[in-house]
Amino acid sequence: MGDRWRIEVDRGVCIGSGFCVSSAPGGFHLDAARQSHPVQPEADASEAVLVAAEGCPVEAIAIRLLESGEPVFPPDE
Repeated sequence: MGDRWRIEVDRGVCIGSGFCVSSAPGGFHLDAARQSHPVQPEADASEAVLVAAEGCPVEAIAIRLLESGEPVFPPDE
């Protein structure tokens, strides 16, 4: 079985660029205020979600291993 992640978006930082939605349409959605939300805050590890986090222009997305809390992205959190 693969890793499970906790995915969080800091909506105080999110600028609603939509990069996360275009990179991982099954992983994120924008609300009416154009703020990003993970579709599932706890999800299986996904390359698309990681690409979305890495490409976020304001680094509003954080990913941690669900079981241990160890950071996946950003790695030096």
